[in-house]
Amino acid sequence: MSRAFLIVMDSVGIGGAPDADAFFNDGLPDTSANTVGHIAQARPLAMPVLAGLGLGAAVRLASGAEAPGLMVAPQGLWGAATEVSCGKDTPSGHWEIAGVPVPWDWTYFPDRHPAFPPEVTARICELAGTEGILGNCHASGTQVIDDFGAEHLRRGWPICYTSADSVLQIAAHEEAFGLDRLITLCRDLAPMLHEMRVGRVIARPFLGDVGSFQRTGNRRDFAIAPPGRTILDIAAGAGRTTHAIGKIGDIFSHRGIAQLHKGRSDADLADHLIALGHAAAPGSLTLANFVEFDTNFGHRRDIEGYARQLEWFDAVAGRFLATLGAGDIAIFTADHGNDPSWRGTDHTRERVPVLVHGAGSGSIGLVGFSDIGASVMAHLGLPAPEHGTSFL
Repeated sequence: MSRAFLIVMDSVGIGGAPDADAFFNDGLPDTSANTVGHIAQARPLAMPVLAGLGLGAAVRLASGAEAPGLMVAPQGLWGAATEVSCGKDTPSGHWEIAGVPVPWDWTYFPDRHPAFPPEVTARICELAGTEGILGNCHASGTQVIDDFGAEHLRRGWPICYTSADSVLQIAAHEEAFGLDRLITLCRDLAPMLHEMRVGRVIARPFLGDVGSFQRTGNRRDFAIAPPGRTILDIAAGAGRTTHAIGKIGDIFSHRGIAQLHKGRSDADLADHLIALGHAAAPGSLTLANFVEFDTNFGHRRDIEGYARQLEWFDAVAGRFLATLGAGDIAIFTADHGNDPSWRGTDHTRERVPVLVHGAGSGSIGLVGFSDIGASVMAHLGLPAPEHGTSFL
């Protein structure tokens, strides 16, 4: 049996979302945001593998923009996907790709101090055994530990913050506060937040001393469960082996996942992907997320860093594709945008690329996010999810 690999390049959007004017960054609508397009216009990109599959052509299809360095004749099957879920966040994008559009509006915390309602703060204090919390605001995950880390060490209170996403994040020192204590706090808080339609509670441990704090790789996400059967659920229910690389397990509440492959960096995840290209069983489904485009460069509005990460990943894609055999497919896509040239620090509402290796060549045109998951199921000979139509 042939295999399927679905690789999500977190935040690698290509512009052109028809409803971008309804989504904002620091008061500016996301109209004309274009992650790949604007990076390529800032400096041409050298990405022969993904460009050869059709990345430049997908940028042009999605947004009408040219992407210097990427405009070559496509040799793969290519197109652009449009999201229908009312969000530009990680769970919304991934769930819809997997066949389950989000049927509700997420709850977001206001950009003011305090950001959290009193009942949420009281619950955190109860679970943590503290008299208060630090932060209670919108903040960058790295800046917030610099701002409150010293007080956290002195008072022992957890650092709680949010962003433009539907999320509550709690940072704490792995040694002074305790890693297990932090993870238990977030796990026990999550049900309350999920009832409020807050998408995720995230444990953000860090180490170090004042002036040299560093987040560790022991992050844990406690995400609300998808409200329907995803492609992982369908494949697992049919007896297929399912692999999750990166934060896929957290995004899907560990449902439908047989084997989880984590790492401290995208480089570690690349090793897992290439190893599975060699070793994953016939008929298996592998779903991967590469997050550092988003966390390290998109939110930080680092155009050059994002460009280098794209070029690094293109080399990874080339090594991975060389492991595949006849009948295997690999689909490269994204969950939203995060234009590093844009105002603010939030994700940007964009279409995403759909680049397919192993299914011939040509344009599939404009498709929906859910069509990606439906196509994966069609390739594996499995029932389609409730939403989506195969383009294969």
